[in-house]
Amino acid sequence: MQPLLNAMSTQHLSEQEQLRRDKLAELIIMGIEPYPAQLFPVNSNSAYIKKNYSEDKKEQFADVCIAGRIMSIRDMGKANFAVIQDAHGKIQLYMRRDDICPGEDKSLYDIVWKKLLDIGDIIGIRGYVFITKTGETSVHVKELTLLSKSLRPLPVVKEAEGLVFDAVTDPEFKYRQRYADLIINPSVKETFVKRTKLINSIREFLNERGALEVDTPVLQSIPGGATARPFITHHNALDVPFYLRIANELYLKRLIVGGFDWVYEFSRNFRNEGMDRTHNPEFTILEFYVAYKDYLWMMETTEQLLEKAAIDVTGSTDVKVGDAMISFKAPFRRITIFDAIKEHTGFDISRMNEGQLRSVCKQLHIHTDEKMGKGKLVDEIFSSKCEHHYIQPTFIIDYPVEMSPLTKKHRDKQGLVERFELLINGKEMANAYSELNDPIDQRERFEEQAKLLERGDEEAMFIDHDFLRALEYGMPPASGIGFGIDRLCMLLTNQPSIQDVLLFPQMRPENL
Repeated sequence: MQPLLNAMSTQHLSEQEQLRRDKLAELIIMGIEPYPAQLFPVNSNSAYIKKNYSEDKKEQFADVCIAGRIMSIRDMGKANFAVIQDAHGKIQLYMRRDDICPGEDKSLYDIVWKKLLDIGDIIGIRGYVFITKTGETSVHVKELTLLSKSLRPLPVVKEAEGLVFDAVTDPEFKYRQRYADLIINPSVKETFVKRTKLINSIREFLNERGALEVDTPVLQSIPGGATARPFITHHNALDVPFYLRIANELYLKRLIVGGFDWVYEFSRNFRNEGMDRTHNPEFTILEFYVAYKDYLWMMETTEQLLEKAAIDVTGSTDVKVGDAMISFKAPFRRITIFDAIKEHTGFDISRMNEGQLRSVCKQLHIHTDEKMGKGKLVDEIFSSKCEHHYIQPTFIIDYPVEMSPLTKKHRDKQGLVERFELLINGKEMANAYSELNDPIDQRERFEEQAKLLERGDEEAMFIDHDFLRALEYGMPPASGIGFGIDRLCMLLTNQPSIQDVLLFPQMRPENL
């Protein structure tokens, strides 16, 4: 341990960091292990004690053993008060020198507790529960064990009369040092508890209906299933390039070909694109595919799933998001993409060609370039002028075929496909189709995408010959959908940024 301390002392340390290392060295000299290996027999936690203790239950709490991080210390001479924080909350400790050191020599208590322990250290204590004269449930400590010495001081956060002062709100700190953010802002944990509740709720919904959860490859030889710019890596053993998954759609459809009726996957996807309040290059998507269903069935199923999820996560179908109150109560509004564009721009673009669409974009002051085909131009008009208007859950339906290379042609409307996007709070939350299962039509759509690639569109799809081969065996009629889990979590936890619902969002590398 001593050589390690010497090595650390050569680093550039603040005065507080050096002082803590000096204390660490003193503890070691005294024979106190600052990072003991033995199990500490925790048998309770702060929340359980505070919720369940009462004077008539003293015997049940006569020997509690809890562990946590020291968050505050008050030196009262022969006695001390402290607050420790565990995974469930905070609780007050009361310690007397005579209890910790019952013999004549009290120096160990004075040295260790008063001089060598710091805020941030993790300790284990054994004692009994009581209520102080001020009415606070506390633990009277009989034994104390140092479990982990903290070498870096925590930012100071003060609380008084129910208010928090000097809380760390700097995004650079919060997102880069999430571990410290969770320590000093324990309310942040609630967001991630709700995230898990959301995923569990969806799993429960799908499993109860007979869906099968599966895994598909993250490394793919062709980045298929979406129009997005991929991350590229290299497989050394095979000496070939691979792409990080941008979507799992084509693999899940292969399983529908193989005979599964309903499959789903929570997948980590990667898209080499910009970062903002609603985009992170690594994100979580739920996709599921169901044989013998169409996009009309999928809209009803989506309504049921989200209504359940809202109740499971928030306790209600009405969820406050910013200044808006959003209702997840089914049914949701439905409007075609062309009607939505006409409603918000005044232009009927339903029969326009590429040149006419460019003219509309110019009149609407929407930037375009020569790489954009008809589908991209329609998408730019909708996303720029319409998307932000849809606060309440709304299905935007019946897209032009050029925007949807994996979607079945509309049963009634020429030039359109059976597709919907679900918009909530002005953002896309889900994308779904009646899936294209005609291998000849699919090949032609891929070939059109290949032409866009040649024009320089880095987000256009590759031709996936193996997927076409799978379709040639015959895929039953099916419907599929993809949900943005991170964005949905933002809604149900009322967080304004995707970074607030990701434990470790991507950031520029730090010079440590």
